[in-house]
Amino acid sequence: MTSTQRWPEQGWALLQVLLVVSFSRAEEPVCRHRGDSENPQLSKDGDIMLGGIFSFHSRWKDRQDTYMHKPLPLQCTSLNFRGFQFAQSMLFAVEEINNNTDLLPGISLGYKLYDSCGSIARGVRVALALANGNGDASALSEAPCTSPAQVQAIMGETSSSPCMAIATVMGPFHIPLISHFATCACLSDKVKYPSFLRTIPSDYYQSRALAQLVKHFGWTWVGAIRTNDDYGNNGMATFIETAQQLGICLEYSVAFFRTDPPDKIQRITDIIKASTSKVIVAFLSHMDMDVLIHELSYHNLTGYQWVGSEGWIFDSQTAAMDRHHILDGAIGLSIPKAQVSGMREFMLDVKPLNTSSNEMFTEFWETLFSCKFKQTAGNQRKCTGNEDVTGVHNSFTDMSLMPIFNNVYKGVYAVAHALHGILGCNQTCNTNVQLDPFTILQNIKKIHFKTKEGDEVYFNENGDPAAKYEIINWQPTENGIVDFVTVGLHDASLPADKQLNLENKSLIWAENSYQVPLSVCSEKCPPGTRKVLQKGKPVCCYDCVRCAEGEFSNSTDSITCVRCHPEFWSNERRDACVKKDPEFLSYKEIMGALLTAASLFGTCMTAAVAFIFFRYRKTPIVRANNSELSFLLLFSLTLCFLCSLTFIGQPSEWSCMLRHTAFGITFVLCISCVLGKTIVVLMAFRANLPGSNVMKWFGPTQQRLSVLAFTLIQVIICILWLTISPPFPFRNFKQFKDKIILECALGSAVGFWAVLGYIGLLAMLCFILAFLARKLPDNFNEAKFITFSMLIFCAVWITFIPAYVSSPGKFSVAVEIFAILASSFGLLICIFIPKCYIILLKPEKNTKKNMMGKGAPK
Repeated sequence: MTSTQRWPEQGWALLQVLLVVSFSRAEEPVCRHRGDSENPQLSKDGDIMLGGIFSFHSRWKDRQDTYMHKPLPLQCTSLNFRGFQFAQSMLFAVEEINNNTDLLPGISLGYKLYDSCGSIARGVRVALALANGNGDASALSEAPCTSPAQVQAIMGETSSSPCMAIATVMGPFHIPLISHFATCACLSDKVKYPSFLRTIPSDYYQSRALAQLVKHFGWTWVGAIRTNDDYGNNGMATFIETAQQLGICLEYSVAFFRTDPPDKIQRITDIIKASTSKVIVAFLSHMDMDVLIHELSYHNLTGYQWVGSEGWIFDSQTAAMDRHHILDGAIGLSIPKAQVSGMREFMLDVKPLNTSSNEMFTEFWETLFSCKFKQTAGNQRKCTGNEDVTGVHNSFTDMSLMPIFNNVYKGVYAVAHALHGILGCNQTCNTNVQLDPFTILQNIKKIHFKTKEGDEVYFNENGDPAAKYEIINWQPTENGIVDFVTVGLHDASLPADKQLNLENKSLIWAENSYQVPLSVCSEKCPPGTRKVLQKGKPVCCYDCVRCAEGEFSNSTDSITCVRCHPEFWSNERRDACVKKDPEFLSYKEIMGALLTAASLFGTCMTAAVAFIFFRYRKTPIVRANNSELSFLLLFSLTLCFLCSLTFIGQPSEWSCMLRHTAFGITFVLCISCVLGKTIVVLMAFRANLPGSNVMKWFGPTQQRLSVLAFTLIQVIICILWLTISPPFPFRNFKQFKDKIILECALGSAVGFWAVLGYIGLLAMLCFILAFLARKLPDNFNEAKFITFSMLIFCAVWITFIPAYVSSPGKFSVAVEIFAILASSFGLLICIFIPKCYIILLKPEKNTKKNMMGKGAPK
């Protein structure tokens, strides 16, 4: 039988045994500690006990649990001097309070300090040890299971992830957990972490401040690297959210943890090499940054501008590791500098630590002084226990983290002030008060005091202090040591536009440059262009497209181009609108001048013909062609030539109404006269036939009435047109993009085409009658010339329609003037010039006999 097959039987047997044991002890309410006991690395008895959890080691050895045996205790490695510094800060505060007669007089504070090794699991384990005590794991306790907590508050942990786990476990017991360096914004959630407080601002403010800092220097295309824990992930999430609101894009965002395999960290360097962004935002702890620096130095990845969080930006150990000057010129946020009198001397007094029996302090002493208590093979010197720390220069003697030490100091004092109030201390304290963690927690939240250095200490409703940061710039000195220069401040309590305040100091950037580095996906779009996003890329990656004609943009990085007002047009650079040039047919331009000259020439020519006819009005050729209609026709032709002048010049309300109506009426008068002459010719021919009495029906009176009647119809059409919807001056913006066409709008298109249609009707009628009379005897035949004139007239106006419709702007006006002049010249030349030729050059033919067709044949 296999072990799998035996499992059900073994399981049932085990269950029966457990039931028997449980029932046998059901009447005995006893408590038993589970697991191995945990002893503190440092402890001191006192009236009131405080707990401390610090990372005296930064790593641990990986192990493969088989789940067949009880797991071995965590084996911690990599001694972390910072953990000792934080512990020393707590001890300094405790000793100072115990020696202070004004705070908790007659009450001594004790402490128990544990090493979490940076492990979340071990952090929870030692937190429970602080809460429960360290009784014998095998012995049964007769004390009630609801005994009070062993410590009244816990200082620590340094990192956010362990704090989240510890706060989750301690929350139901209401034991205050005060961290000096856990900045994750998630820890401000009082529903999840009701007993958590901290003396360092939340990353909610730091992340937003970093985004504002990046935006301030115009970096819109950045890379991001974060620690793969709650500190890095939550902090970077807030940064990305704020960055997007400020128009900043991330080319990449990668996470790693210091215990990750080397190939994962290698991939990060490959991503950086392949990137185009020159700014890297690093939301890292100092331990993760140390690992990354080692890898970047191996690949010599210089030339990048680093923006750092408070986790590493003012860490001297990180700066010392940067031997290849990867981080030179880095800029970031740090906790404001602080000094606590007496703390440095206390921390460097390490002899009390050597009195501890814990073997960890043997490791600490050997690492601090580079010696061994037990002599081993090699050249390493032997420890005496009397070594002097004054000659040592390492991270333990480095006091650059004094702001964080001050946070530990303020946390201990916050608990002391809360206890001072609970115990009603004045000259003495009431030692009969039963302390419980919940009461202490509520009082810590309400405290508001100043330290001896003048720092205000208080917590908001989320258990966070006021968010103030210094802006630090890494400036290398001549001896190769990095100087952390404060170049500005960020105060989250101020209005958004005043939070960031950079001092007028010279900043040093990557590769010791004094020029602010440029890190953009696309160059700024100049005025006259707009941004068009590149497909599949972030909003910071775009092409600059020139504004279309008639549009402009007068700002850099414009998203859209604005269309110019109809009276304006974009200039060549498309960065402004200029007023459009008005266009109309002017007397001053060549075409207008030529048409004006043609009009005046036609008028003069008509006047000359009229003068000739008047001069020779008694001659047969003038009298035979109905001189009254001839003079009326010449008068109307004069008006036709002159009315073309109303089409030239800038349109006005009166000129628009005058030009079309004058043109329509004068042309109808002209055609009516020609029609009358044509009818006269036909009637005269019919009158010569035997028995014909036609002329009495179309005598001079009827001729005048016919001209009046035809003209009156056109006058009525024009009056209706002007009354209902007259022509008006119009600014045409659509026909030309860069010009304003000043023209006369027709008002009513029906009125305009009615005027032209009526003229065309009379012209066709005249043409038909003249065509029918074309075979009359030559000497008497005026119809032949009328036919030619009407043929020219109709041809001109038929071709006018498509030419007028298709001609742009002022050329349509020129086409109309040309049609008027051409048809007028056609009538003048075809009807009157032959007669003038006879009158002036062939006077012998200007006889009654010749007019009657009795002269010698040609």
